[in-house]
Amino acid sequence: MRKLIYRLYEHQLEKELKPEGLPKHIGVMVDGNRRWAVAQGLDRAGHGHAAGARKIEDFLGWCADLKISHVTLYLLSTDNLKGRDSDELADLIEIIVSLSERLADLGKFRLQVVGDMQALPEDAANRLQVIQEQSSRNSGLHVNLAVAYGGRKEIADAMRSILRKNASEGKSVEELAELLTPELIADHLYTGGQPDPDLLIRTSGEQRLSGFLLWQSANSEFYFAEAMWPDFRRVDFLRAMRNFQRRHRRFGS
Repeated sequence: MRKLIYRLYEHQLEKELKPEGLPKHIGVMVDGNRRWAVAQGLDRAGHGHAAGARKIEDFLGWCADLKISHVTLYLLSTDNLKGRDSDELADLIEIIVSLSERLADLGKFRLQVVGDMQALPEDAANRLQVIQEQSSRNSGLHVNLAVAYGGRKEIADAMRSILRKNASEGKSVEELAELLTPELIADHLYTGGQPDPDLLIRTSGEQRLSGFLLWQSANSEFYFAEAMWPDFRRVDFLRAMRNFQRRHRRFGS
């Protein structure tokens, strides 16, 4: 009976959504996997990360159904690389890479790694590079995998890229200062050429950015869900879409 009620509620939520008012790009902070594992009485955080990976496959299907064009998944931060137990970190990296390989095998998603792959173990970085290259010709949902990602580092890397390019062309500091605009910086971010996220979702009740898409989220809407990521349901996703459509985005006007 409960499942039937949820299906009816999902159907009602879907009827309320207007395709023209949906976000084009959604960023997701997939938070709460470790706490979910503890709540389930599981002895390894990796069980929570594995459950979270399965939820990502569901989530991307929901986004594809609504014809969302871009999704950015915050999977592993630069802080995680420094602060996590080595065994848990090894499990998490393997889960992320294996998930990425499964997504690539589906042939429905274009996968792009956004982050510092040089900070990852060599085997993991090589496998992710292969995944990125193999899926580059796919025409479906564009999925950014934020792995070894930090928002401040992304901005610093963009500035370094701009400086190197202009130095190689023989431009002076004064000439670069005249050229430097927010648009130029955006073009050199990991997500250069993509639309900024319209909506950022974070699960597990936490209400902070944690360094996620710091530049790109200047005009984003935020949606905080209480559910741990493995417990995030399609009905929760549809509620987030409805909530987004009910907001009046003024962009400073």
